[in-house]
Amino acid sequence: MKISIAVTRYSWDVPIDGLPQRLARVARQAEAVGVDTIWLPDHLLQMEPGAAVDEPMVEAYTTLGFLAAATERVGLGTMVTWASIRPPGLLVKVVTSLDVLSGGRAWFGVGAGYRGDEAAMMGLPFPPTPERFARLEELLQIADHMWSGRHEPFQGSYDQLQAPICSPLPVRRPRILIGGSGEKRTLPLVARYADACNLFDIPDGGVTLRRKLDALKAACADVGRNPGDIEVTLSSRLAPGESPEAFADRGTRLAGDGVDHVVLIGNGAWAEPALDVVGRALELLGRAPAGPAESTTSLGTRRKASRQ
Repeated sequence: MKISIAVTRYSWDVPIDGLPQRLARVARQAEAVGVDTIWLPDHLLQMEPGAAVDEPMVEAYTTLGFLAAATERVGLGTMVTWASIRPPGLLVKVVTSLDVLSGGRAWFGVGAGYRGDEAAMMGLPFPPTPERFARLEELLQIADHMWSGRHEPFQGSYDQLQAPICSPLPVRRPRILIGGSGEKRTLPLVARYADACNLFDIPDGGVTLRRKLDALKAACADVGRNPGDIEVTLSSRLAPGESPEAFADRGTRLAGDGVDHVVLIGNGAWAEPALDVVGRALELLGRAPAGPAESTTSLGTRRKASRQ
């Protein structure tokens, strides 16, 4: 069982010029206790439920670059990038640069996007749902095209790249995580393109989780892919007052249900005591702090033939 953290709030009780130091300290502690990956939301405004929209929020990829310089082993990614708010060639180059400069630690977390209100507030494109999913799939195709080292033009329904050169190539092809659990559109895209999916921890005794995993298996069968190649991540929260032992027990149960990787969302901004709980739980789960090779190894290698 892998444990990661999602840094969704930046409302530490520090002056704004102290934010970089506090964020770096949290990242270094997360790395030290054995957290697998640090995930950031790809929002320009604060969209965490229960938070004020004008709370501090920093742009995701700028911040991931900062965290790459502040850490050595921990994985880095977005949970998740809107497919339609950056030109695909630019976005693939951004993720590639993060991977190269971090020494092969980048994830490519991506989804169709869902916050039409944020898009309107910030003047971002927000096409209708079918188009957002079509653009997401085209983005994944462009990423494969560029990370394969191909220079010939890419002609898509929405984007035409005349010479999509990606130099340097990633140190390791970034692992693709597709966020969302829709059974008609999202999970079939996971089966065709992704190394990982991200599901949600619904308090219903695992009923929803099992249904989503069954849907993913069916989608994999449709394209001839082994579902075991796909890392199952689950977004959850560390409950207020939850002990390391209780969380480790919960992690063990989730592993039994088919979850490989829990992504913990903080209750407010992450602080040292909560990370101490995570670290002790990782010890109980037998997860020593990862070295460079472990922290960048995917459970599933991309199977190009299975996506064709």
